Amino acid sequence: MRRRVLIAAALLANALLLGAAQAGAQPVSKDGGGGGWKSLSSLQAWRGYKEESVPAEWTQMNATTFGKTKGTEDLVTRDEYGDFDLELDWKLSPGGNAGIFYHATEQGDKVYWTGPEYQLLDDARHPDGKNRLTSAGSDYGLYAPPAGVVKPAGEWNHTRIVARGAHVEHWLNGQKVVEYDLWSPDWEAKVKASKFAEWPGYGRAKRGHIGIQGDHTGSLTIRNARIRELP
Repeated sequence: MRRRVLIAAALLANALLLGAAQAGAQPVSKDGGGGGWKSLSSLQAWRGYKEESVPAEWTQMNATTFGKTKGTEDLVTRDEYGDFDLELDWKLSPGGNAGIFYHATEQGDKVYWTGPEYQLLDDARHPDGKNRLTSAGSDYGLYAPPAGVVKPAGEWNHTRIVARGAHVEHWLNGQKVVEYDLWSPDWEAKVKASKFAEWPGYGRAKRGHIGIQGDHTGSLTIRNARIRELP
């Protein structure tokens, strides 16, 4: 009997040590994520553009997923970010069109008056997919990604945006598809030749909100959104 008790105690001690080691191997931040990541998967992290609450058309589907099924107002994060690393999964209904904005302020009527846009698109069905400058993964209207990286409507795509100083990278499904430098001569020339020349505040902020475009028709679903600020 004593032998059984000793064996059970030893097994329990080993289990506790293993659990502690595993917990120590992955530090946990205040928000419950590892490595400094902050979850943006809950609508509690968002609000409507120039609003205090989330528009009713945006709904929380489960703990990691939210979305909308028809055209509605755009979202912005409650917090602002400068240098950051953002990741999320997204899928659209057929012919869908949306976007992720960054460094957006609320100084204009629309979020895209100030925030550069990572285009989310059903390239195969939406007219914008015929132009690489407005296709999925593009820095909308300015920098074009290669073709054939985006997955079809109804399937999950993975987006990553990295912004550090002036340098910005767009990643799509594990592939870097766009990189550019804000305020460089090349960027200034492209902005001057685009519709964004109409809005003097476009791309000028070094810190701002992350935004999600909601004003187009069709459904958009966002999953596993998270962000970390870079040193």
